Amino acid sequence: MRSFQLQLRYEPHLLSPVHRNSLRRRRISCRSMAAPSPPPVVNPVCISYAHLKDRQKDLSRKIEEGFGPQGLGIISISDVPDYLLLRKRLLHLAPRVANLSDDAKRKLEDPDSRYNFGWSHGKEKLESGKPDSFKGSFYANPILDIPTKDPELMYRYPSFCRPNKWPTDNLPELEGAFKTLGKLIFDVGLMLAHHCDRYAIHGDSTNKNEGLEQTLKNSRCHKGRLLYYFPRPISEYKEVTESKSSWCGWHTDFGSLTGLTCGLFMRNYEGVPCPDSSAGLYIKTRNKSIVKVEFGEHELAYQIGETTEILYSGRFVATPHCVKAPSGENAFGIERCTFAMFMQPDWDEKLKFPEKIMHHQELIPPNGTLTFGDYSELLHNKYY
Repeated sequence: MRSFQLQLRYEPHLLSPVHRNSLRRRRISCRSMAAPSPPPVVNPVCISYAHLKDRQKDLSRKIEEGFGPQGLGIISISDVPDYLLLRKRLLHLAPRVANLSDDAKRKLEDPDSRYNFGWSHGKEKLESGKPDSFKGSFYANPILDIPTKDPELMYRYPSFCRPNKWPTDNLPELEGAFKTLGKLIFDVGLMLAHHCDRYAIHGDSTNKNEGLEQTLKNSRCHKGRLLYYFPRPISEYKEVTESKSSWCGWHTDFGSLTGLTCGLFMRNYEGVPCPDSSAGLYIKTRNKSIVKVEFGEHELAYQIGETTEILYSGRFVATPHCVKAPSGENAFGIERCTFAMFMQPDWDEKLKFPEKIMHHQELIPPNGTLTFGDYSELLHNKYY
């Protein structure tokens, strides 16, 4: 088992020039004139797939702008072969999963994994502590159907070590679509991890870890999550909500790297434009500013997770983010579908925490050491 040291730096900063240049003017309607100014809209740093797959290409400037201490913790990759088709194929299945019969969904639930395999709805806690009924999720490991057969490990780390559950009888096409997109996001993520390693290790002779790319290659803990955000209740859709976290609360990802598709808005199983320009992904910067982040359906985005901060002593930064639901009359019946691929260390990877802890201070002892499996179980205790 390997040990990583984290020494986070706390430096106030503003948005980097690339983010300031990406701010776009927004037209404010008469109804919102008296309301506070909306957060600025930014586009993430974008890298073309052609450049990403070139292992000798120097992408250090873009890696630092996107993932470094002054970045938003997100980078998008454009023009990934077959991505558009695979994204559409899987996301269109999300409402079909959510609308399976109650009996079929019960058979897909896995309580022993804390509902981290198969179907999950209303099991995760919101910021308020109430069950999250706004979205349903289907979880699976798209790389390994059976990560281990060791019963002791399955008991100790059930959210990673239990086998996948697929709706073979009710929706057989889900397994292939889920695995194909998940594997593509994983492979592209490894390319991005390689360039993160080149940037972070360059000139740092003291860094002895094996690097993010190899850590992820060695892991059996990767997890895909197909998300379906239910339409808001009819009693709420006319209300204009100011809450940025009305569909998904503020959080940071505790893994290493999260691959994320652009959300698909739907009504009655058909794709539609988003009816509310304020809806979508929001990120909180290191200086506590809030920005709305937009990337196109042809782009595949990656966000930095907490354990990458540990791996590289704070050179990369995980940022809190949330999702705002659309509101207004045109939002009636609107649902949102997306897919997240959580690329994570293996359950026995050792994480060494600093004296000053950036995330989950109430759970982690200063200067403590935990395996990634134990760390994640503490967080599941908090949120489930």
